[in-house]
Amino acid sequence: MPSWKLVSGLFIGFVGSLVAMVGIGYAMVSIPNENDAAKSQNNVYYWADGSQMVATGTGVNRQNVNIEQIPPAMRWAVISAENKSFYQDSGIDPMGIARAVANMARGGQTQGGSTITQQYVKNTYLSQDQTLTRKFKEMFISIKVGTKLKKDVILRGYLNTSYFGRGAYGIQAAAQTYYGKDAVDLQPSECAVLAALLKGPTYYDPAGNPDLDRSANAEANKKRSQNRWAWILGEMHKDKHLSDADYQKAIKRYPMPDGRKATKGMTGQISYLADTAKKYVLTHSDITEAQFDRGGYQIYTTFQKGKVNALAKAVKNVQKDRLDPKHRELDKYVQFGAASVVPRDGAIVALYGGDGYENGHFTNNADTSGVPVGSTWKPFVLAAAMQYGTYDSKGEGVSPLSKYNGNDHLKVHKPDGSFYLNKDNSYFFQNNESDHQWGYITLRKAMEQSVNTPFVQLGVDVGMTHVRDVAKSAGILGDSMSQDLNPSFAIGTSTPSAIRMADAYATFAASGKQTAPYSVTAVKVNGADAPSFVKPRPAPQQALDPNIANNVTDVLENVIQNGTGTNAKALGRTAAGKTGTTDENKSAWFVGYTQQLSTSVAMFRENPKDHKLLSMNGTAGVDSIHGGDIPTSVWTEYMKTALKGKNDPGFPPATEIGTVQNEVGAPTPTPSATFTPTPTPTPSATPSPTPSETTPTPSPSASASCVPGWGNTCDGNTTGPGGTDTGGGTDGGTSPTPTDTAGNGSTRGNGNGNGNGNGGFFGGPTG
Repeated sequence: MPSWKLVSGLFIGFVGSLVAMVGIGYAMVSIPNENDAAKSQNNVYYWADGSQMVATGTGVNRQNVNIEQIPPAMRWAVISAENKSFYQDSGIDPMGIARAVANMARGGQTQGGSTITQQYVKNTYLSQDQTLTRKFKEMFISIKVGTKLKKDVILRGYLNTSYFGRGAYGIQAAAQTYYGKDAVDLQPSECAVLAALLKGPTYYDPAGNPDLDRSANAEANKKRSQNRWAWILGEMHKDKHLSDADYQKAIKRYPMPDGRKATKGMTGQISYLADTAKKYVLTHSDITEAQFDRGGYQIYTTFQKGKVNALAKAVKNVQKDRLDPKHRELDKYVQFGAASVVPRDGAIVALYGGDGYENGHFTNNADTSGVPVGSTWKPFVLAAAMQYGTYDSKGEGVSPLSKYNGNDHLKVHKPDGSFYLNKDNSYFFQNNESDHQWGYITLRKAMEQSVNTPFVQLGVDVGMTHVRDVAKSAGILGDSMSQDLNPSFAIGTSTPSAIRMADAYATFAASGKQTAPYSVTAVKVNGADAPSFVKPRPAPQQALDPNIANNVTDVLENVIQNGTGTNAKALGRTAAGKTGTTDENKSAWFVGYTQQLSTSVAMFRENPKDHKLLSMNGTAGVDSIHGGDIPTSVWTEYMKTALKGKNDPGFPPATEIGTVQNEVGAPTPTPSATFTPTPTPTPSATPSPTPSETTPTPSPSASASCVPGWGNTCDGNTTGPGGTDTGGGTDGGTSPTPTDTAGNGSTRGNGNGNGNGNGGFFGGPTG
């Protein structure tokens, strides 16, 4: 056993060494200067060819102010919200530091400083490496700052160096950015709003940040901001930093900040390109938004200037030719979103995000969701049928030449033979755009003319979970899909972004190979690679069987040659695509591709106040807008320019696939046919019906059950009382949602505006 002298000596030596280490650490660190933290550099963005696109972040949005220029209400708002004991504590929170160190030692994420002093040090510590060494340095600096500087100097430094979002560093820049006034003129109510931003501007800026995080939409952010604003004012009042009278005055009305404003150089499509690239960098690195906005980064993008300009020009030309918002009320608030992706690579070479920041449009229409895609969803249903078959085909894939009832106003039966019902237990009926009596038509023909009823029943027969899985494997993000897997899911109630739709169709173009979309190829800091940026360009994954993808392409070629997409024939080269028009004519899409390029175009009207979608009936002086009309015109004009001088490789031939099911649901099945793919489609044998609005009439009640299985005894065209769908454009449209008695849900997911960011191309870990 060691003697007590040895133990005491070791203990004293250990304590002495520890004290010495602390003393050395304390002596070696210096007190930070808030002016150093205010230095900024440009972020420079480059086109795909290496030429400069734009330089942003000139440092003009920074200005340090004296403590006398910071209203007492602003100081107390921060203290009440962040660090009530600020004027009494030593500047560090030992327990908070211990938790942070222990968390990092276990490999977890670092934690922010828990006192205002520590947060000030963190703001001014230019190295943001998440290491224990850095954390200990920050601790020593915080101790030194707490003992050497007066509290008002620390508080001033904190408020001059904190990031408030929108590129604003410091309280003076924040006051100008959010309220258009100097910091000294801020009212207590406004101070509480700005103090709330320190919790995280991405989520507490009431203007929203959907381009950075899909959950940071304007509605959610405003609610978060209001709740924290009210809480901060309550804490100030409770801490006796606001009198009863001042509190009642401040809490009376939430002072809504100004909207965003365009910064120098961020005009036209440049603003959306830069923000898309910024979002990609933040999603694929450890770089924080505050670090990024401090500048010094060089961002090399995939965007091709010629294609970006061509896409913007195509939109503007069609707008000029077809829309007249000055003289036609229904032409107001019409918007476009578009994206162009390279198959087998995933590079986003062009996008159209809107009218530009300079015109007050801050939502990137190419990378947000909320706009239902309508019948452009049907290729995923067909692909799922070829891959999984139906509940009655014993796992054998279904041929595109299988025949389903294409008549209007049909009940939809479940695998158990019962029918889908509305909420009031009346029968649910699926309608088409017109009442044309198609009879039993092939799925190929139904896709050509975008007939709804065959695909709704097919989706049920295949299983909506299989449809969802195929869409996801093709590149659609799960959180952009309608959560109710009811019959309407098959005809496009989901709301993926234009980028994701272009990328998913690129999977068909690439014979089933899927590559996640990306917009940045490299990030450098002062000429050296940013160490935390994970380079993109993942290897393409075989998401679909090549022959399934080629069969989808073969069917979609026919849509352009003979169906609703015939306006795209003007491209003058082999192409495949699908039109889409949604319920109440709230959106219209065209998504099409060649082997070299996949492009999606969305058109919609949006209420600028609440961002709800408006009907386009009557827009452009026509009864309704169809995906085969204006969106296809934009697509065709752009693709002509984008592919000019390129060869026309066509598509790989499709070979026979699956079994042919004839007259599904008919009393007597007929013999199977033989599939013959048609790489060079011939004119349609059945003329397209003239679109017409239908008004269903209730009919006598019918039995709600039938004999399940193929060739059952149910008449698929039997009518009965109750609700119907409302149809869309000539492309079919989406439908109101029936009640699924098995629990599939009954709320139609038609989206509620396009600003919520759901389904942007960064929604997934690889996107």
